[in-house]
Formats: sequence, structure tokens, C-alpha cells
Amino acid sequence: MERKIDKFFLKWKQDIIRKPLILYGGRQIGKTFSALQFGKNEYKNLIYINTENNNEITELFNKEKVTEKIILKLSLISGETIFKDDTLIIFDNVLDNNIVKGLKLFGSEHSKYHIIAITSKREKLQEFKGEELQFKSMTELDFEEFLWAKGEKTLAELIRESFIKRKTCPFHKVALDLFQEYLFVGGMPETVIANVQGKNTYEIDAIKQKIIDIYKKELISSNNLIDIQRGIEVINSIPGQLIKENKKFQYGLIGTGRRAKEFENSINFLVNNSILYRSFKVKNIKSPLSTCKEIDSFKLYMCDDGLLFSMFHTGYKQFLIDERLKETIYENHIAKTLVEGGHSLYYYQSEGKAEVNVVIQNRMGQIIPLELTTRTNSKAKSLSVFMKKYTVKEAYRITENNFQIKKDIRYIPIYAIYCLCDNKI
Repeated sequence: MERKIDKFFLKWKQDIIRKPLILYGGRQIGKTFSALQFGKNEYKNLIYINTENNNEITELFNKEKVTEKIILKLSLISGETIFKDDTLIIFDNVLDNNIVKGLKLFGSEHSKYHIIAITSKREKLQEFKGEELQFKSMTELDFEEFLWAKGEKTLAELIRESFIKRKTCPFHKVALDLFQEYLFVGGMPETVIANVQGKNTYEIDAIKQKIIDIYKKELISSNNLIDIQRGIEVINSIPGQLIKENKKFQYGLIGTGRRAKEFENSINFLVNNSILYRSFKVKNIKSPLSTCKEIDSFKLYMCDDGLLFSMFHTGYKQFLIDERLKETIYENHIAKTLVEGGHSLYYYQSEGKAEVNVVIQNRMGQIIPLELTTRTNSKAKSLSVFMKKYTVKEAYRITENNFQIKKDIRYIPIYAIYCLCDNKI
């Protein structure tokens, strides 16, 4: 299955100052599979080592501080010859900082050994940081990758062309139908493969429920045992938090008398490890946006649309006719796509309750508002109010309709959100 990470891997391999790569992202998103496929396709030899509970590897990196000795012992352990520039070494489930310290030796020497270390614990990156390493995040399949998997690469190219050239998409209805299918399936490789193979909705939903359980089990590694149950309560509350009109996270929905301090550690863990994404409220707009956020007012979104869909315990047909549910999952898609595209997430709410769903700031410092418009809020005027109050060069209204431009606002279809990230708006 083709992934966007494949091009990055090739570029990394060809880099003359290539360093050991730390590949990070949530569980079940295809990190290991993509790295293994890259190794099989591009190298003479591939060595895979799972470091989880692997005392032999832990002891090796605790003792050896010379790269050639490390390579010799890795060769003995794996039973494989390690060729300079033609063997890919993959360390999976990396959590031990001593292993990472050993990998840094290869980065400091600009060695000819090609190494990828994989971890799902984003919190660990603070311990792993160092100029001797290169870091790359990976997420589940976005809608464009989903189209590739479905054999719709031409349609994906047409969507991108329509976005760049600011013209209507000739197969808009087809794209929207496939996008709504994507929202149900989600971007987890296992669910996408099941969909491509023609598995029914019950089989796909069973896979998603399994993945949700895996994500909940991630909480076991949090420092406080009490936070495990609280984290599960937070995850379980997400559908109820997002389906309501005011999507601000409310502790009272978890239980009467529940307070922010009780859940602070659990929420931080879930956000830091990319299980949930957080959007902070801003009621004033200035650069940088981070100085305007209200840390006690935020929304939480699920990392995968398909997982959120399953958490509503509803069918695909109901989704198509339930406008509130559709609007909720659409907003989750916008938020998670922008976060995974590298943006910090904010939403604007004035004293008069005018709300813009998403506000982001690009690398050039430009502040860009995005408003979701659906059948239930087709006359939304919050974006217009925002634009009159603040000077913005570009604004987007996200709809189910085709590409168009009206009164200095770009209208883009919901399925094209990924184009915003790829073009670094």
C-alpha cells in the first residue's frame, strides 16, 4: 500500500548527511509495515529488531560505545551481514533512552549505516532529542492515500489540481461519496485494507473497536494508576463532547462534580501521545496565536475519523441522514487533518458567541480562519464577522459543495482539507 512516507524514506536514504531516523506516531498506523517495505524494496539486506522486553539489545547498548562493535554484535545477534549503505537496520518499539544514546553515536560520526528507530510514545521524544538524530512523524492514511488504496489516483490528482488552480472538480459527487466512505472506514491501514478487500461494515467496525481498545491500553504506561481510568473516561466522553452545539470540553459530562485538576494528567498524556488532539479557544487575534489561547477552554478531537464514527455506535446510513452527526465528524476531520499537517489548532469565540471552527497560523505568520458550513448552519456568519474585525489575507469556508470563490472567501469541499496542509498555507 503506497504511503506518503515512502518519498520521505527515499530522500532520507539519499541524504549525504543522513542521520539515524526516529519514526514516531500512534499505534496501528503502519509505521513498522512502511519501514519494512522500504527496507525490502531499497536495500540488499534488512535487519529487524524488536526492542520491547529485549534484554540482549538493552545490554548491548548499555555496554558498547563504539559503533563498529555495535554493528558486529548486531550482525551476530541477527545472523545477517550488515553492509554499509546497503543494509537497513530497524529497531522497533524503542522506549529505552540508552538505546537512543547508542544510535546517536552513528549520527555524530556521519556513518554509512542506515538506521530507523520506531516508537509510538511521543512523550519519549523529549528524552530522545539531539542533533545527532533526525525525527519524522507519521499518521494514519489521509483521504488522498485512501484514494490511492482504492485505485483512484487520477481522482486524487484532479482534486489537487482543482485546489491549486482554483477551479471546480469535475468529479465532485464521486469524490464526496468516497470521502464519506473514508469517514466511516477511517485511515488505519487494517481498516482500509479490509475495505478494499470488500469486508462488510460489521467486520470493519470490529477492527476499529479492537484498535480503540489498544489505544485505551496505552494509558497503562501513564505514571499514576488513577489516571488510567480517568483517561478511559475522557476517551469515552469524546462523542458526547463533540455532538453538542458547544463543543468545548466539559468535565461535567464525565460525571457530576468532576474537576479539571482530576483529569489534567490523563488529558495531557492522551494529547502528547497523539490519541486525542486539542484545540484552544482564542477570543482575541494577534500574532503569535499561542499568546492568545485560553488554557482552560479547549476542544478535544479523536485522532482518527473512523474510530470516532464507531464510538457513536451508529450505522453508515444513519450518518448520511443525520446532519448533526455528519457536521460533528466533519469538524473532527478538519481538526485532525490540520494537526497532522503540522498546525497548532485554535478556535475563535467572541463575546457575542460568534464562533469560527478553526483558526491556524502558517509558517509565514499569516493567520487563517476556517469555517465549516453544512445544511444545519448554511447561513453561518461567524467568518464574515471575524473578517470585518480582523485583517486576514485568506479565509476558507468548508462545505459539501464544489470549489468556488465568493467575496474574498475560498470555498473548498470538505474532502480537500488535506490540500491545505500539503501546500503549507
